[in-house]
Amino acid sequence: KNLTGLRAYAKQVDALLTEYELASNGMLKLHRVDPAPFSEEEDRAAAFDLQSVPVNNVGETLYFGLAGKNAFDSQLTIPFFQPDKETFLEYEISKLLQGLIQDEKPRIGLLSSITVREDMNMQTFQSVPAWMLFQQLEQLFSLQNIEPDVSSLEDLDLLILVHPKGLSEETLFTIDQFVMGGGRMLVFVDPYPERDRPASNNPMLPGPQPQASKLNTLLIPWGITLRENVVLGDTKSALSVSTGAGQTVRHLAILGLGSANFSRDDVTVAALENINFASAGILDISDAVETEISLIIESSEFAAPIDTIRLQFLADPSDLQSDFVETGERYPIAVRLSGKAVSAFTEKENAIASTENINVIVIADTDLLTDQLWVQVQNFFGQSIASPWANNGDFVINAVDNLLGSTALIGIRSRGEFTRPFVVVEELQREAEANFLKSADVLQARLAETEQQLSSLESSQGDQAVLSFSHEQEKAIESFQQEKLKIRKELREVRYQLDKDIDSLGSMLKLLNIVLLPILLTLMLLMINYIRSDAR
Repeated sequence: KNLTGLRAYAKQVDALLTEYELASNGMLKLHRVDPAPFSEEEDRAAAFDLQSVPVNNVGETLYFGLAGKNAFDSQLTIPFFQPDKETFLEYEISKLLQGLIQDEKPRIGLLSSITVREDMNMQTFQSVPAWMLFQQLEQLFSLQNIEPDVSSLEDLDLLILVHPKGLSEETLFTIDQFVMGGGRMLVFVDPYPERDRPASNNPMLPGPQPQASKLNTLLIPWGITLRENVVLGDTKSALSVSTGAGQTVRHLAILGLGSANFSRDDVTVAALENINFASAGILDISDAVETEISLIIESSEFAAPIDTIRLQFLADPSDLQSDFVETGERYPIAVRLSGKAVSAFTEKENAIASTENINVIVIADTDLLTDQLWVQVQNFFGQSIASPWANNGDFVINAVDNLLGSTALIGIRSRGEFTRPFVVVEELQREAEANFLKSADVLQARLAETEQQLSSLESSQGDQAVLSFSHEQEKAIESFQQEKLKIRKELREVRYQLDKDIDSLGSMLKLLNIVLLPILLTLMLLMINYIRSDAR
């Protein structure tokens, strides 16, 4: 394998960890361990759940991770520093340290007008299980329900709002002051929440339609407005659904968004592949506020608003395509609010009028939280087994995890990529590796043949082999074992020569960059000056 890029990345990781150690004023101790095969250090690495990665065909492995332990013997691990996630290296290390500092589970308050946790169906008197996402939150954090008439949120580390509607002015004021006072909040608003359909008294008639979330009173002063009476349609991202006639059609309001729709600078979605939405809303962003508003998720350019009334009696999803006109605009679905913000209740007595550091994430959909859009849940001997097929759960957990971090942790953005690949250099490395791998393949075949002959000879004598080997057989076994050791040594030499050639190539490039190129540039400047002076 080509380890040159990984070595360069390892130097970057080591340098950053050294920065952390120096900045900690002795509170952080960094120990570097290079686990040798079958050593106690390798056993410790495995005990920390560090991931070993094979590096060649002879069974050698590589450990490149970080294990942290605090005074209470709590431990956290980054199993392997993946180069493709290098842009968020600082965030991952800071997140690990933040977790070691915490001595108890963070306290999260959940205020939801939709039943998302375990409940009792009063018609059937049977237990209704919690949505899988909230089961996961209960395992990771201290999750508690918040009543709509709440008057204080001071003891919370994070507030989650799911489809807020019908909240009194007093409750809105309590939420506003929680945020103005430094509280973090994750908000799910929705213009057409599919799971908020009240039961109909007459089964022959359509039931009451979902009611839109009502939180613009708070959001507008922060520069965000949930557009009313429309949902987002997107022809490029539309998912296929089954109709009653057994056909499959694309539903313009049920969307599967991918990496092209995600901000690569926001840690909540940077490493995700796809998130599904249903009848999501559109967030209008104002330029007239000082609040910093950054996009997390947006539609494609093949999108447009769809009136919610179109969904109320929709029998055939293909009907949405009849008069749909793409606007060419990309519409925000999820945004992050940070920096300065003003209260919606500046004139209220004893109100905190503003904050210098708001920490809020707003997502214009509640249906993405439902199991149907991201996970298959099966009952296995009384236990719920989840098989995710989309990243909805990862996105929400990432958002919660990020908002619960320190202010510095929330503010971390991409440091940029360390790796700057050179196509020509990589091609030379591949050629060098190919040449040496030919020799390695021959040696590997010899090793396999030798091991097979040795195994055949040892097994031919059965369980009493040690007692019944003849002198010639013992000599043959010893010869095979020596041959085996010789071949393994030659394989190591082949790998050494490969690394040596790659290092020589790197030294040559350094010589070109550091010495020869400056000399050539200097000669060119001298020549230009000579030509100019001669022309005069």
